Amino acid sequence: MVTMEKANIDWENLGFGYYKTDKRYVSYYKDGNWDNGQLVEDENIVLNESAGVLQYAQTCFEGMKAYETVDGKVVIFRPDMNAKRMIDSAKRLEMPTVSEEKFIDAVKQVVKANLKFVPPYGTGASLYIRPYLFGSSPVMGVKPAKDYIFRIFVSPVGPYFKGGSKPITLKVSDFDRAAPNGTGNVKAGLNYAMSLHAVTTAHNEGFAENLYLDPKTRTKVEETGGANFLFITKDNKVVTPKSSSILPSITRRSLMYVAKEYLGLEAEEREIYFDELKDFSECGLCGTAAVISPVGKIFDHGKEICFPSGMDAPGPVTKKLYETLTGIQYGLIKAPDGWIEEIK
Repeated sequence: MVTMEKANIDWENLGFGYYKTDKRYVSYYKDGNWDNGQLVEDENIVLNESAGVLQYAQTCFEGMKAYETVDGKVVIFRPDMNAKRMIDSAKRLEMPTVSEEKFIDAVKQVVKANLKFVPPYGTGASLYIRPYLFGSSPVMGVKPAKDYIFRIFVSPVGPYFKGGSKPITLKVSDFDRAAPNGTGNVKAGLNYAMSLHAVTTAHNEGFAENLYLDPKTRTKVEETGGANFLFITKDNKVVTPKSSSILPSITRRSLMYVAKEYLGLEAEEREIYFDELKDFSECGLCGTAAVISPVGKIFDHGKEICFPSGMDAPGPVTKKLYETLTGIQYGLIKAPDGWIEEIK
């Protein structure tokens, strides 16, 4: 168990934003190989004006968290899954991969170097971890860069959605999040750039997020700009959309496992048609940042889809899923083998 005096931060009132911490990790790829990597203090990056990331958006990232458990340990949740997903993203964007071993070691180094910024147990806050990889050498023609940088920084964060567990309202977007055979299934930075106009528009109209339909037929539910969907049927079955153009959320996969193995619920990944939504009893958005955030209403061009769980509190199944997964993350409930990586 690690003990360290905490930073002087108002943990209870943290928002979800960048907060500079002491150390970050950096590793350089040059002449076909990664160097050993190191911890540095400087949060700034100097790049050539024609760097691949600046000209052709050659970058991907991951999002994960470290937690202080009920018994004072500091742990990371399923870092191997993030490492595997970044490998998939790098391959799709023609970037060199960071091995699973190097990725996990780097994450652990950064968390250990910033232990005083891990929020205390019971505050509802956590230490967000952002690994990212990008093309750093200059390019002019449309082609991959030759050199790359892999970096990780951390930041203490509060809840992603203001109001915490209070149900949010979505709107059906007229935009497509990703092309049918595009990059929707990897965590490419360009996917998020494409969502910025749509999400800003939604916020300006009073909605928390967008619901994106499948780009080919616009009849099936895909995801929001930054989270996957979970729906609860009236007979308490957990269902989640299946599509080749959505991001395979680690939180969603964990919640589906929890539903089956911890709560004894039937859980299924399948195509979900938009006209089914009126028949579900609960809806939630799941991802690293929010874990699972309840949805109370969806606006579809002037029509409302209101879930029976309502706008005051999460539905009972959504609440139980959230409590069980966070219980695992905070050490209150025994975790499946391999899910928790302790920082020594």
